[in-house]
Amino acid sequence: MWGKSLDGLCRLLSAAMVVCLALMVVMVFGNVVLRYGFNSGLTLSEELSRWLFVWMTFLGALVALRSHQHLGTDTLVSRLPRVGKKLCLGASHLLMLGLCGLMLRGSWQQMWINWETTSAVMEVSMAWFYAAGVFFAALALVFVATEFLMLVTGRLAEAQLVGVTDSEDAPHGAPAQPAR
Repeated sequence: MWGKSLDGLCRLLSAAMVVCLALMVVMVFGNVVLRYGFNSGLTLSEELSRWLFVWMTFLGALVALRSHQHLGTDTLVSRLPRVGKKLCLGASHLLMLGLCGLMLRGSWQQMWINWETTSAVMEVSMAWFYAAGVFFAALALVFVATEFLMLVTGRLAEAQLVGVTDSEDAPHGAPAQPAR
């Protein structure tokens, strides 16, 4: 139920990343052409490109979190029995939930501290810049909590108990477990 909804959300986030990247490319390329060809430029493009890059990075981190594409090592965990794998995955999810909570709290505070501060060029509230951290932490909490509940209720397959999708031991970069 939740899994398909979260996968659909990740497809939407991926599309948003494509839009961010396309806007960044157009703005930076356009600015280069304007500077070298016409001795002018758009000051807005530098700041907006930086903001889009930050948002794109956090969106990419969410998609990678959901599909287990972050760097990791499974040397020890993959050799543990099923109970050991469950305990390690549960412990790592509890740690991630705690860290997401800390990041949510800190980003939320930064967002409100900078609510009245405006950016130099666009003159937009800097809260929108820090909102990327709030957005990431809130959705990461949902992603990790959903998978933790699946673990606790026994709805994760054996292959899903190792949090890394690719392994150096797998032949020619073949997935060590199916992507979720």
